[in-house]
Amino acid sequence: MERTISYDDSNLTQVPRLLAEGKVVILKRVKGISMLPFIRGGVDSVKLRKVEGLKVGNIVLAIFNGRPLVHRVIAIEGNRVTLMGDGNLEGTEQGDISEVLGIVDEIITPSGRCRKPGNGRLWYRLLPVRKYLLKVYKKWNKLFVK
Repeated sequence: MERTISYDDSNLTQVPRLLAEGKVVILKRVKGISMLPFIRGGVDSVKLRKVEGLKVGNIVLAIFNGRPLVHRVIAIEGNRVTLMGDGNLEGTEQGDISEVLGIVDEIITPSGRCRKPGNGRLWYRLLPVRKYLLKVYKKWNKLFVK
């Protein structure tokens, strides 16, 4: 059974319980630009599943310091996990693995098209030139995507 919850909804507090019960949770229209170009804030939704076998490269929903984040895992050291948004050029967030609520299983576009997220290895390696790639992406979308 799927449960749809708005990203900014106060029901976000229900997500850990629902995922622990094995339910699939869809966060509607996640916010922000920190996951560009793979997740478009205010446009795309994400389907979450229970955290099992967390790996570097997973996109996750975590709550660090009371702030919900949908970012990619870039490091795991013991019980500590480091996250970074794909659209970020610098800056990471660190927290305890227990603060990771779910793994993004699918990214859902407004047309209903679902796609599995990749592991982000190549994108992470492109960090030195990501600034230019994101600039091209944003310009392309402004010109050609309605």
